[in-house]
Amino acid sequence: MLRIGEGYDVHRLAVGGPLRLGCVDLAAEVSAVGHSDGDAVAHAACDALLGALALGDIGTHFPPSDDCWKGQRSTMFLRSVAAMLAERDAHVINLDITVVLERPKLADHIVSMRSAVAEALGLDIDAVSIKAKTAEGMGAVGEGAAVEAHAIALVDIAD
Repeated sequence: MLRIGEGYDVHRLAVGGPLRLGCVDLAAEVSAVGHSDGDAVAHAACDALLGALALGDIGTHFPPSDDCWKGQRSTMFLRSVAAMLAERDAHVINLDITVVLERPKLADHIVSMRSAVAEALGLDIDAVSIKAKTAEGMGAVGEGAAVEAHAIALVDIAD
């Protein structure tokens, strides 16, 4: 049975790097503000996969009200979601992620981000797509005050 899940995350940006996106630390003048590591890419991916399984969202499983998740690396969240998939005999067909960010430019980091997300989920890199866009100067993202990520996942769940 094929299931689709959609994920979204947004984080404010603050002065001082590094910026963690797609499980990779990027040299940047800003970092994402979040209870964990603020990795909007990984958080959106988790939400898309959890959505495909009808298991809620990342906050349901790793609530920001619980201090044990404070500063936690999102690689751990992805690995936990991968374990939930395995428990349900579910397999990711593909994961497609779009990052919206003005700066830094991400073109040189896309392959390493794809590789890191794929590795955390136990997937082949060809199952993970990451694209970078800007907001063309509009809104909080366009003003450089935030980063957002959108993800969609196609999952095959055994009957």
